[in-house]
Parts: sequence; C-alpha cells; structure tokens
Amino acid sequence: MIYLDNAASTQIHDDVLNSMLPFLKEQYGNPSSIHRYGRLTRKAIHKARKQIASLINADPAEILITSGGTESNNTALVGISSQFPSSQIITSSIEHDAILEPCKKLISNGFQVDYLSVDKFGMIDVSDLQNIISKKTSLVSVMFGNNEVGTIQPIKEIAKTCHENQILFHTDAVQAVGKIPVDVRELGIDSLSISSHKLHGPKGVGALYIKDGVKIDPIILGGGQEFRLRSGTENVASIVGFGKACEIAQNNLDENNTLIKKLQSALVKKVLEEIPQVTFNGHLESRLLNNAHFTFLGVNGEDLIIKLDEYGIAASTGSACSVNTQKASHVLESMGFSLEQITGSLRLTVGIFNTENEINETVDILKKVVKELRAVSPFKEKYSFESKN
Repeated sequence: MIYLDNAASTQIHDDVLNSMLPFLKEQYGNPSSIHRYGRLTRKAIHKARKQIASLINADPAEILITSGGTESNNTALVGISSQFPSSQIITSSIEHDAILEPCKKLISNGFQVDYLSVDKFGMIDVSDLQNIISKKTSLVSVMFGNNEVGTIQPIKEIAKTCHENQILFHTDAVQAVGKIPVDVRELGIDSLSISSHKLHGPKGVGALYIKDGVKIDPIILGGGQEFRLRSGTENVASIVGFGKACEIAQNNLDENNTLIKKLQSALVKKVLEEIPQVTFNGHLESRLLNNAHFTFLGVNGEDLIIKLDEYGIAASTGSACSVNTQKASHVLESMGFSLEQITGSLRLTVGIFNTENEINETVDILKKVVKELRAVSPFKEKYSFESKN
C-alpha cells in the first residue's frame, strides 16, 4: 500500500511504540496510587506532559491531557463558554465537526454563535472578525490549518484582534502541531487542541493547552484527575507514547518539513502537468506542507478513492471523521465550490514515511484511473479531457 491519508491518521513511530510497551506490561500501576507502581506511572505522565508542552512552548501545568482532538475542542468550547452564559461565540464556516457540533449544542443552550465566511482559498478576513465582534463576545475559535484543503489562517492577527477586545481565542491545531512551528506564547493563543495520532503517536489521546489564568469548567466529572479538569484513570501507555511523539516531532521538525515539502511539491507539480482539467485547491502559500487537495472535473471523488484503493493507494475526499454521513463538504461549499467541483475532489496528504518513488507511482496510477473514470463520465461532452503533452 501507498499511504497518502496522513491528515486522517499517521503511522505510529517505532520509537513511540517502544516507549509505550513497558507501560502495557511491567509498569501497569494506577497513577493515583501511592505505592511504587503508581509513582512510576505518575512520573511517566509528568515527563510526557513536559514533552507535549515543549513542542508548543507552553508550561506543563497548562497541558490538559484528553482522549484526542474532539474532546479537546469540546472541552474548550463548552468549558470556557460556561464562564459567560448566553454570550456570543464566533467561529468559522470551515471548522471541523468537533467545533461545529458543540456550537450547535451551545446555541440550544442560549448562546449566540456567528460564523466567519472564507474566500475561495479557504481564508478568513480578519476585518470580518473585527466587524462581527460585539460586547457579548466571549470566545473566538478558528482552526489553525484546515483538515481538507490545508489553508493556514492568520492566527497571530486573529489572536491580536481578540485580545484588543478582551476576548479569549481558541484554535483547533490538530492538523498543524508537529508539522509546522507552533508557539502559543508568540502567537498569543489562549487555548489550543492537539491530537496524538496526527503526529505519529497512538490514537485515543490528545491535549488541550489552557493558558495560565484562563478559567474553564470540566465536562467530565469524577475522581479529579488532570488538575480536577478531566476525571478518569489515565491512559498511561498512550500518554507516554504521545509525549514521545511530541519529542520526536520537535527534534526533527526542520528535517521532516524539508522532506514533506519536497514530496508535496513533486506531487502537485506532476499532477498539474500530467493530468488535464484539474485544479489545486486551498491557499497557494499559507498552507500545511503535507496537504495536496485537487479537483478532477468530470470524476466522482468516491469512485476515484475506490479505484485508487484497488491499486493500493490510500487517499481521501476530506474529513475521515464525517465520512459516514455522506454529506457534501461544508468546507468546499464555504469556499464557493459547485456540487460538481465538490464531488470531483481528492485529498492526498504525505508523511515522513513516504518516498519519491511512491509519489511517482501514485501520479502514474492516478492518470490511469482518472482517464478510465472520465471515459464513462456524464460530463465528457462538457469538458475536454485530452491528455497533456
């Protein structure tokens, strides 16, 4: 298989797996216990918390460990907004469902939620944010990098605008952390969501950065673990693996970015040069390095994914978290795409374990599959699908 769906999940790093094994076998104590077994696991969690914090230049005490990006986003929106009943929350129209669904719940609980529009590149206009802010605004949540088209938002400018109006700023940085430099202090972020399995760690664990001084109510109650903000016995092995994955990402960030940018650039260049009637989507410059999102006119994206899978290539049309809903991409709709453009879209996301040979093979297969599907396309009379020279 050639795996090009790294935005959905990543291969666990061997060093991460090895770091976890002792906590699945010998060191299985409950961190809340006071005996040696408990102390060993508690110490391991503390180390992991420092590794996670270091990756984003935070203090370990500002790291709330969760079950992943979805819980982190829910905790931020529900936990922070509970401090400001019936206030206004501002987000964007291209957020992940882990933001949009909590917003729907908050609306039913009496909150006002307003959505920022985006341009054809998936970028918000910060002046729109300034115009929509009111005296009731308590929280702004805008994702760092989009999971479908890869566009990176002007995070520092958004945070600055929020703070000038005494408003808290949260960002879903699940797709960004570990892939590009993220410094919460330099950017002025108040809370930020991270997911382990997006950066070669295990699934089922993540973190929420909460800036010191930001008040938040817990949404999971019980024994008071995680600073009394998230009760439940800790998933020690996964937390240790998450910490190790953060350490590896931080130590190899420049090297990994060089490789990924080379692979992504080669992929985009070859697709645009060798396949007719295709567009490259998202912002051309302000984008995640690993993301390549295309629209192939006259092709159904789901058919394309099935055919690619038959040839051993794993790809996606967009968010893996909403694939079972069979709904058109709200991200592409917000960017002004027609239904035809949306259904013909494909996301390829490269990772550190991909190679140049895989990229070349992928494009060769993609050319063949697209040609086959266009031969039976109901749009073949509408477009010229002749091959490029």
